[in-house]
Amino acid sequence: MKRAGAVLALCGLLLLIGLVVHEGVHDVAAIIAAAGLSLLWLVPLHVLPLTLDACGWQALLGRARAPLPYLTWVAAVREAVNRLLPAANIGGELVGIRLAGRVIAEPGIVTASVIVEVLVTLCAQYLLCALGIILTIAMVARMPEQNAILIALVLSLPVPLLLLWLLRDGGLFARIEKFAMAMVGASNATLAGFDGELLDSNLHALLRRHVLLLKVLGWQLAGMMVGTLETWLALALLGHPVAALAAFAIEALSVAIRSVVFFVPGGLGVQEGGVIMLAQLFGIGPDMALSLALVRRMREVLLGVPALLSWQWSEASRLKREAGRAEPRPF
Repeated sequence: MKRAGAVLALCGLLLLIGLVVHEGVHDVAAIIAAAGLSLLWLVPLHVLPLTLDACGWQALLGRARAPLPYLTWVAAVREAVNRLLPAANIGGELVGIRLAGRVIAEPGIVTASVIVEVLVTLCAQYLLCALGIILTIAMVARMPEQNAILIALVLSLPVPLLLLWLLRDGGLFARIEKFAMAMVGASNATLAGFDGELLDSNLHALLRRHVLLLKVLGWQLAGMMVGTLETWLALALLGHPVAALAAFAIEALSVAIRSVVFFVPGGLGVQEGGVIMLAQLFGIGPDMALSLALVRRMREVLLGVPALLSWQWSEASRLKREAGRAEPRPF
């Protein structure tokens, strides 16, 4: 798996380099340089959608609530792991469960909350993508791809619905636990502390709270709306302002592309190519579109790298404290 991730990351990097060379290194660099340090405003702006996501997560945790600033930091780490490391959009959630477990003594609730949050995020992305397609079709006179996009949207609808059914009534994790025990043995260290039935019970309890799920969906959609504000502001700073609805459509369909190519680490190269394709539908030249994609990638790095470093520092400090407590004291 690690080798496959490395190969995909290399292919994505080569694609990105090819896009930059094709559109002209100097032209793209000149557009970004003209905007200058004002582009750095995109970094603190992205903290807002992370905070909104953390609000939804905090609501799912219920009585096992954790401080919102801490959950916002964990959300930043989760996103950084998924975007900057070869984790295929899974590793971030595992890291989030581990970090939240430091302040919440109920691991079953933490794990269930992350699983439900991911499911709600899929639903929010679906709604965002559907609205983005509708806006694109309404705003773009000629769009030969619209039939294919609509068919893909309809065919993908059963995916979140199937996941919802499996998690709510299927006893999925209890069956996974039994299968794993049959394969590796009940005494395997990997299965230690895992309780499939308890996890299924926690999931069932959360998924029955429809009002809570709608509240979390609202937080998720609010965060994604702020993401469209990032696209609008980035284009304005780059010298090519667009209508808010156009920025919304570009961001919504970019989210859809990023979700489809989750197996490519960080969507490297593919994400940039998708932005170029979508932006041209709204009259944005390929050099400007690539500049937009690179600026968004820059924001991911400028916010994600400190998040990853703070996570590693936190892990090292924790290990040091645990080692200090384990050392025998002299008589």
